[in-house]
Amino acid sequence: MIRSSQLIRTFSASVLCAAILGTAAPAHADEISDGQWFHSFLRTAEAHRITEGAGVTVAVIDSGVDVTHPDLKGSVSPGADLTPEGPGDGWTDETGHGTAMAGLIVARGRVKGMAPAAKVLPVRESKRGLGNTTEVVNAITWATAQRVDVISISLAMDFDDPTMRTAVAEALKADIVVVAGAGNTPSQNVGFPAAIPGVVAVAGVGRDGQHAKISVTGAAIVISAPSDEITSTGLGHGWRKGTGTSDATAIVAGAVALIRARYPDLSGPEVVHRLTATAVDKGPAGRDAQYGFGVINVVGALTADVPPLSSPTASTNAPRDPASDGPGPWTWVIGAVVVIGVLLLIVRSRRRG
Repeated sequence: MIRSSQLIRTFSASVLCAAILGTAAPAHADEISDGQWFHSFLRTAEAHRITEGAGVTVAVIDSGVDVTHPDLKGSVSPGADLTPEGPGDGWTDETGHGTAMAGLIVARGRVKGMAPAAKVLPVRESKRGLGNTTEVVNAITWATAQRVDVISISLAMDFDDPTMRTAVAEALKADIVVVAGAGNTPSQNVGFPAAIPGVVAVAGVGRDGQHAKISVTGAAIVISAPSDEITSTGLGHGWRKGTGTSDATAIVAGAVALIRARYPDLSGPEVVHRLTATAVDKGPAGRDAQYGFGVINVVGALTADVPPLSSPTASTNAPRDPASDGPGPWTWVIGAVVVIGVLLLIVRSRRRG
């Protein structure tokens, strides 16, 4: 049986830390601007001189999107409501989480998204953002059928369900880039679907570019992005500040939209390869459990001369197969001992003869 308690939302800490900032007071306005620090950190103004993501559609699997927010006007297409309140267009949001994630991708106003010329396709998978595996799987399946370019999933589940793996595999087969949050502490492991090979599992970093304390770690991490004190669109035509890998996930999904707009002929794995090959390496050299391949470098991903992808899984979270490393040192030692032993037996036998 699948229980809703098996779902650990990546915004669990965001809900605790989030604040509705309102619309009028100058102090609020300053706080709103402060929470958009990720734009200067990622040099998105420079990136937007190259592309703003036009022609790309990002499915946001979440609590729905309030399309009446002025910063989202014209940026959200009719989607789907897969909750008991559906069918519908996904334009209803009771928690504000989906509205905030959409804003980080396509907002154009007081706050600005990563790909303001792209479109968000909302997929409301649960009323309060506390759905189960079946609801998330249905949302992925529906988004895949719409042939979107990117699927953004700001949630993490502690249950490895075969049906979710199948749904993700179908999305990847359809050449869709799937981006998902790794999860927030106190969880100890990367959640699902982020832990599924092929998914871009996103961890968080703070303003200093260092690993965010709220972000879980694990071998499945692919990329890191800003996650702390991020402002975006909120309910009631206001703004919301939150902290968590949910925000980092939406930021990466927006960056992927920019890459897909800039390089429309690249396959999904090639898009991810460009994302990881240009990342700013942090922590131990190479890929690691805190940062993955590093912190996202949006301008580099749009401009760098990136070598071609050598294999479909080279830039994803596919686990390393030890067998692919060839024989280890102890294999050679044991083999040598066996060969020497056989030779000694042969020599001894000949002497006896």
